[in-house]
Order: sequence, then C-alpha cells, then structure tokens
Amino acid sequence: MIKKAFGIAGALVLLSASCPAMAQERVLNLYSARHYSTDEALYANFTKATGIKINRVDADDAGILARLKAEGAASPADVILLVDAVRLHKGEADGLFKPIKSQALEAAIPAQYRARPTAEGTTWFGFSTRARVVLYDKIKVKREDVDTYEELADPKNKGRICIRSGSHPYNLSLFGAVTEHLGEQKAEAWLKGVVANLARDPKGGDTDQIKAVGAGECQVAVSNTYYIARLLRSNNPEDKALMERVGVVFPNQATWGTHVNIAGGAVAKNAKNTAAAVRFLEYLASSEAQNHFANGNNEWPTARGVKVSNPALQGMSGGGDFKAETIPLAAIGANQVKVQQMLDRVGFK
Repeated sequence: MIKKAFGIAGALVLLSASCPAMAQERVLNLYSARHYSTDEALYANFTKATGIKINRVDADDAGILARLKAEGAASPADVILLVDAVRLHKGEADGLFKPIKSQALEAAIPAQYRARPTAEGTTWFGFSTRARVVLYDKIKVKREDVDTYEELADPKNKGRICIRSGSHPYNLSLFGAVTEHLGEQKAEAWLKGVVANLARDPKGGDTDQIKAVGAGECQVAVSNTYYIARLLRSNNPEDKALMERVGVVFPNQATWGTHVNIAGGAVAKNAKNTAAAVRFLEYLASSEAQNHFANGNNEWPTARGVKVSNPALQGMSGGGDFKAETIPLAAIGANQVKVQQMLDRVGFK
C-alpha cells in the first residue's frame, strides 16, 4: 500500500549547473520496499546533511517493480530500495535500473553484495544483510538435529517444521542459495524432503513461525534474524518467555555457512536526478547509515570495516560472529525461475 505519494516529475527543482555548489537536485524521489519506521531517521539525516528532500512511495518489492514497468520513461523515480536479492536481480534483468560507477560504493561494498559489474557500471548494491536461520523448541529438539539446512529435509524432523510460503522472496532466496550449493537435482530432492516434514501448510510471516514453535504447533521454524532480534529486544513478558523457550541456530557453520539475504538499492533507469541518487546510495554505505541499519532494524551492515554494537544481534550469533556463505547474491537471484519450477513439482505451497 502506498503510504506517501509524490508529485509529478515537474515538481523537481533543478538548480543551475553553472555553479557547482548549486548544481545538486534538491528533491529525490524514492520508491522503497523498506517499510520500517526506524528508517525515517535515516532519510531525515540525509536531508539534514545535504539539503536534498526525499519524496517517498512505499510499496512491496513486487509492487515497485510492476509500477516501474507501467510508468516506463515517464517514471519520476530516482532511487529504488528493495529488501531481497531475488527482486533486485529481477529489476536488473528487466532493465529497470541504471548502471552507475562509484568508487565510494565499490570500495565500501564487497563484490558478493552487489550486482555483477558491466562496462557501463553496476546496477545495484546491498546495504544490509539478514541471515535466514533455524529456530527450534529447546525442550523437544536437539540443536544438533537442526544445525544444517540439509537436516530440514531429514526424516528425523518429520512433522516438526513450520515455514512461510515457499514462493515468498525470503524463501526463494534461501532455496536459490541451496540450489547453488547442492545443484538442481539434489536441491529438488531437498525441497521434497522439507515438504514431507512440514507440521502444517505454509502460512503467515516469519514472526508467526517463531510463535508457532513457542505454542507447540511445530518444533522447528525458519526466520530472518531481524524478526528474532525484535523479539529479543522486546519488553513484552510474552515475547521474553517465547525467546526463553526457542533456540536459534546459524546453520552450516561447519560447511558453506549460513544463508544471508540483503536489502539494497539502485538508481532507477529513468532517473532525472542521477547525481543526487548516487549520492544517496553512497550515504547508505557510510558508517552513520550502516550503524543505523544495525541498531534501527537489527540488520548486519555490508560495508567493510563497520562494527556492530547491537546486543540482540551479538547475543543471537554467539558474540556477533558467524560464518556466512560467500556465493554472490546475484547468482542466487539468477536461480529464481528454476527454484519456482521445483517448488511447483514438489508441491511446496
């Protein structure tokens, strides 16, 4: 749902390029799938530092991509923020982003967290990560029975698993990563095993899966870490009791590492304010913004050299350090079509 609408492109104020200090566009049009209230401070800080006002449209990833297609060359969008590698890859594949060259972004963001570069530049950059981890009932399940993604398909976990829709972008990215690690044939067999182990049909969001474990509806679940961190930081007695019962494991620490997904940004293909758009993306890679992602929405920064001081993130991962997979997220996005076909074949709803 759109929360804030902006005016037509004619409302943009372009100042004379004859004076460098006055050449920057004073308005930036942002399409954002980051529906986190804590990001308001992020945008306000950018405006305070630069004088560039942000006009924002909020929608989900799919809605933003559909809107960009419908608007075509008339789109007023300058910057696109999405919260999943699969959607970022789709936007790139559909030609909705403008390749850019930025030494600051290339220096700050590791290669696995950005699109593959071309001669024209790079289309998208990841600015924060979230791990997709396994939760389990500490009373009924042994940690060693769920410390790899592969074990989610093991018959020992039959009837134990809760998970959201297989077609949700968060799961498509996880499944795309498993496909990259195992190969298509083994990945499909794994998905079939996960379906066989479900305690109920997929439904709800990640927080619902965590609560289902606490309520005894299932014993194992999969969730993004920032949902868990919110519960760990909550002052609600029910949330505290829930997280005392539920354990968290970062899978595959002895092999390829835990799957991580990203929230990232791109300059829109038909951006009218390219210079300001690049400046905004560079701001998102700054230490200030990266710390905001960590403390405001419980995400791990992607920029090199940024340290996290979020107690929930540090406690969840045993001191803050865990082995993350290193495959390029662009490769995970490229697996989307084959993963969806596998889901259809194995009956993963």
